[in-house]
Amino acid sequence: MMEDTRSVASLMDSTSSKIQQLQKAFAELESQRAVTLNLKWKELEEHFHGLERSLKRRFHELEDQEKEYETKTKKAQELLEKKKAAVEAKEKASLERLQKKRDAAMFAINSALDKYNNVPISITSDGERWAQNARGDSPNAFAADGITDDNPDGTVQDVQISPVMGNFEVKAYPQLLKLCGDMDSTGLHKFVSDNRKNLASLKEEIPMALKAAANPASLVLDSLEGFYPMEAPTADGKKDANLLGMRRTCIMLLECLSILLSSLDANSLDAVLSENVKHRAKTIAEGWNPLLETLDMDACNGNSLEAHAFLQLLATFAIVSDFKEDELLKLIPMVSRRRQAAELCRSLGLSEKMPGVIEVLANSGKQIDAVNLAFAFELTEQFPPVAILKSYLTEARRSSSQGRPGNASPAIQDEFNERELTGLKSVIKCIEEHNLEEQYPVEPLHKRILQLEKAKADKKRATEPTKPQPKRPRGAQPRVTDNNNNNNNKTGYGRVIPERYPQYVYDNRPFLSGPIMAAQAPPPPPPQTYTFSPAPAHGNFYGNCYQYQAPPPPPPYFH
Repeated sequence: MMEDTRSVASLMDSTSSKIQQLQKAFAELESQRAVTLNLKWKELEEHFHGLERSLKRRFHELEDQEKEYETKTKKAQELLEKKKAAVEAKEKASLERLQKKRDAAMFAINSALDKYNNVPISITSDGERWAQNARGDSPNAFAADGITDDNPDGTVQDVQISPVMGNFEVKAYPQLLKLCGDMDSTGLHKFVSDNRKNLASLKEEIPMALKAAANPASLVLDSLEGFYPMEAPTADGKKDANLLGMRRTCIMLLECLSILLSSLDANSLDAVLSENVKHRAKTIAEGWNPLLETLDMDACNGNSLEAHAFLQLLATFAIVSDFKEDELLKLIPMVSRRRQAAELCRSLGLSEKMPGVIEVLANSGKQIDAVNLAFAFELTEQFPPVAILKSYLTEARRSSSQGRPGNASPAIQDEFNERELTGLKSVIKCIEEHNLEEQYPVEPLHKRILQLEKAKADKKRATEPTKPQPKRPRGAQPRVTDNNNNNNNKTGYGRVIPERYPQYVYDNRPFLSGPIMAAQAPPPPPPQTYTFSPAPAHGNFYGNCYQYQAPPPPPPYFH
């Protein structure tokens, strides 16, 4: 920009010399002409000087505008730099405040965990255990803070649990803490059943709430009452929703107690699982054990609540050694489909026996459960999952082929096809859970599922009874001449015109123009004073088109 300005200025400075050169050239030209050109040169000189002044004025204006623009640009850049610096300073201050809050929160959490793990354990005169805080609160004071009569429904609130968690605020169920503190096993069962929709949060809170109990182990044992009802079972006890819900709650309480016990040190654990408590748990287990012999392994389908509760009772109260290992291994296939099966086997000390359990599952039609346990115990080299899954599908397809038409009834065929469809979906789910897509592509399985579902839908449509179509009347629909709508008609004549004989317009019947019918027809009434409904007939003609003598019609009705 500056170089352009200097070049323009130099050109403008050389304008005077150029004018002088032009003047000399013009003088030479004038000397060679007879006519003087002094007047014309003066006009040219004034014109060029005017152009010079105009260019210089415009040039100075542009210089002023350029300086003004540079000044504004510089001010804007300075303002932008100031704002940028202010934003960076605020951001740095915010990060510093956030880091301070984070450090404080981490310190509070660590302090609370230290107090939680180092809470002293005291034994009462009757042999029961309770955790005592630094203030010397009573055993039932665990749930004192944050529990009032204003919140009896046990909804999640911010409460402060001082004895176990120090002064750290947590999310808790105040009513749950109160029920554990009161050793109310019946109320605890009802509370868990009413809040089963929030099962995940309950499983997090119950281990902590059990600390509010004077004897957590006795509370859980009390909750097992009614697992096998004394009254006679219903016709189908397996489908009793209340009984199934109660059994699931018992299993969850046993698991929560196990979580609580795993967080205690050796001395505290011995205080909680006293000899009296273990003896009581063993008595309950010995009462349940004979009842398990009546269970059908195939009917359980790897999802037996009774077997799960029995094994969880042994694992939680550490009484596994009081029972034979072979009997426990026979119960594992009854719970192989349960989500907690692998962890339950570890708690029972059966990890070394898992190869035999997996082999039994693979040979008894439970290949999916065998694959899941093989991954859980890292035995996939000994039990290749892809080969096991393929053998499972092979058996399912073989069963389906046995149910083809000609070999089995349609009901059995449908059952085999449904079994194959369920097996395909289970295999796909197992492949996706364990990331086996590269070793076992699922696209052919999806195609097979589509084929089975399409065949199922086609067969359902073919077996559905066809609905009879309503018969459509032949010819024109009947019409009703409703004379009742006329307020002046007191007789209420309403005639149905039959479908077979459509109604003709009286004046358009051509046979009335003949001499015979014209003589017999009565004189027509005034059009304003009558309503005429013709008789249902083809006129005075037989079916063979011969005319006949018809009686005179009744007189018209006047109103």
